[in-house]
Amino acid sequence: MQITQCLHTAILVTDLERAEQFYGKVLGLPKVERPMKFPGTWYQVGEYQVHLIVAPSVPGEEKHEKWGRNPHIAFSVDNLEVAKQQLLNHNYPIQPSASGRAALFTQDPDGNIIELSQATS
Repeated sequence: MQITQCLHTAILVTDLERAEQFYGKVLGLPKVERPMKFPGTWYQVGEYQVHLIVAPSVPGEEKHEKWGRNPHIAFSVDNLEVAKQQLLNHNYPIQPSASGRAALFTQDPDGNIIELSQATS
């Protein structure tokens, strides 16, 4: 077997409207049509998709104090400082990468961890 591409990540959310505000408005991901009947929303990032799936709860396992050591999804951004300010303007928590590289971590409204890394040319 040879894996050739990553297609999507499914993220459990408890409140779809609140999650759409974060992923669609704060992160600016473009929504795409979704052929499923159960509640959720899909976003497109290049050839990759983020699938929000509504669930009654999100697993609340212990999280490591350094967010990057927890399960997370990572996105590349053109300007990390602009992304940081956008998150702060919307009152989302941020944590700089412990490695010292140009990256930060935040949490969506359900506590799912998102990494934003400065794009390299």
